[in-house]
Amino acid sequence: MSKTIHILNGPNLNLLGKRQPEIYGSDTLEDVERICREEAQLRGFEVELFQSNFEGEIVEQIHRARDAACAIVINAGAYTHTSVAILDALNTFEGPVFEVHISNVHKRESFRHHSFISQRAEGVLAGFGIEGYALATRRACSVLS
Repeated sequence: MSKTIHILNGPNLNLLGKRQPEIYGSDTLEDVERICREEAQLRGFEVELFQSNFEGEIVEQIHRARDAACAIVINAGAYTHTSVAILDALNTFEGPVFEVHISNVHKRESFRHHSFISQRAEGVLAGFGIEGYALATRRACSVLS
């Protein structure tokens, strides 16, 4: 069995640290990768980080994870609230899935309150900043150990 956790990020997360720091903070996607890698390595796992602004590329990455990953940690960004395609792809993945949001989406606009991803996720973290990724990675390792 693979010991790799895929950390998937959706649109605009490539601008993390630059885009709306009052909401998303000053940490970067490189910081996300670093803290997830540290959590995983402590527990004998590896991580592979992927980001795309394109829905189809995220779907393709989930399909690839079917053979290459033991778990998925996903922040689908705005696609969280709109993408049945990403939900359908996640439903083809047999390992655990954890949903992450940097901000507390429930304190924001009402359209952000609904998540298609949550229907597949074993756990959801929102409002913990990038630490939510580390917590989700830790939980994935725990569930798989």
